[in-house]
Amino acid sequence: MITAQDVEFYKENGYLLVKGVFNKEEIVQMRKAVDGIIDRAARANMDHNAQWQGDFLPAEELKKLVLKGFHDVHYHDASFLRALSHPNMTDVLSQIIGPNVQLHHSKMLVKPPENGAAFPMHQDHPYFPHEQHTMLAASVHLDDADLENGCLHVMPGSHKWGELPHMGRHYLNAKEYPVSDGVPCVAEAGDVLFFNYLTIHGSPANRSERTRRNVLFQYRSATDFPSKQEHINWGMGLMVCGENPNFNKARPEYSVISI
Repeated sequence: MITAQDVEFYKENGYLLVKGVFNKEEIVQMRKAVDGIIDRAARANMDHNAQWQGDFLPAEELKKLVLKGFHDVHYHDASFLRALSHPNMTDVLSQIIGPNVQLHHSKMLVKPPENGAAFPMHQDHPYFPHEQHTMLAASVHLDDADLENGCLHVMPGSHKWGELPHMGRHYLNAKEYPVSDGVPCVAEAGDVLFFNYLTIHGSPANRSERTRRNVLFQYRSATDFPSKQEHINWGMGLMVCGENPNFNKARPEYSVISI
């Protein structure tokens, strides 16, 4: 699926766009799954707006923007469980992370037409810091993504800058790190963008008449452990490829409390 040159590009730049990871039939299945999740969430009165808050846009403009985001989508539809361990995915993951790869979590993001909210530039690291920084996101494009409908922008090589201070842990200073400084990752449905969790990334608002749907799978090496016990869920640590060399660390550390 990828070459040695691709692996080197990822190491140097902190991201890699891989074409045609999923075929048309698989993409159609995942689109239907996304629509089903949104419908069931609405009927369960859990259809919240996940758009970012902050001072990067005027308050009145923020109110108009919408972002549908739900975590752990592989708990809601089997198509995502198939996708996260797809042979084309594990082929890439085993080369840029290593032979033993675990899932950390999954989520979906939907930017509706004309008012799909922007993501200010940020690193994912503050949400789930790990010791070795092998953590990466694999953003599966369920629709074509371009400048008009708010494709992801990345800052090449920024994964080498280490941990940067974020505003309220959520995003970087928009004046210092504007989305326009990033390289736009124009992609087609079925393409997957892999990027390290230290790579600075963000996206402009969707101003087009087209929906932009993405599913995000967050992966790590099986030997890379959290430096803080944050963002823990029941399925964290699911082996995607290879084996878990640490028998006593097959499950996340958590405690159940009564409320």
